[in-house]
Amino acid sequence: MISRLETRLAPLAALLLALACVTACKDKNPASTTIAAHGELTVAAASDLTPVFEELGREFESATKTKIVFVFGSTGTLTRQIENGAPFDLFAAASVSYIDELDQKGLIISDSKATYARGRITLWMPNETNIRLQGIADLARPEVQRIAIANPDHAPYGLAAKQALQSAGIWDRVQPKLVYGDNVRQTMQYAETGNVEVAIVPLSLSIPSSGRWTLIPEELHQPIDQGLAIMKTTKNEQAARAFITFLTSPRGKATMKKYGF
Repeated sequence: MISRLETRLAPLAALLLALACVTACKDKNPASTTIAAHGELTVAAASDLTPVFEELGREFESATKTKIVFVFGSTGTLTRQIENGAPFDLFAAASVSYIDELDQKGLIISDSKATYARGRITLWMPNETNIRLQGIADLARPEVQRIAIANPDHAPYGLAAKQALQSAGIWDRVQPKLVYGDNVRQTMQYAETGNVEVAIVPLSLSIPSSGRWTLIPEELHQPIDQGLAIMKTTKNEQAARAFITFLTSPRGKATMKKYGF
């Protein structure tokens, strides 16, 4: 499980050296924030990050012995939880606008705020379906009776799906067919279980799946620029910054790219 930011990049070797220094200097400066052996970092993360963060989280835990607990959900829902005092250390949102909102309310460490990825959306269908879609305009065809998207009111990928349908000129025709998921993972499950014929979901969930998918042109929607930040209430700032450094290292970037970011 995992999270990420645009600070200056540092290779993994430099990260581990810094962590060793922090631990070694603990007794000299007991007031400083340090990474305790076998400590715990709680990361709230948008659902599109589930597979990539789980992979990166295992690597970070192995390298640092710092346990990461991930809480995945829709960006809007996680934002409301943070506003209500949820004890997260780090928040990786699916849209920088939610991070900006939290910054305006004084809930994050401002210098930790950054854009860390840009997402894409796809048309996703299970392999066993007989429907063949060439592009987003085909969603208006009569054989496509149900389409799942994440709720655009609180899920950035759902908003991008709505924008793409509007740009394609089929929003009014497909709106009666829409089934809304609370987050993108639930949206994909609707298609996996046959409750809908097709789902519009993140590329990051489509790539590791066993289904068929078609990439939606990114010019049909606003860029899905994803942002993160450290919570002002964290007691684990050093560990959170170390995790960000790990994610923005060449190794972290390569793993993110593997999942379509």
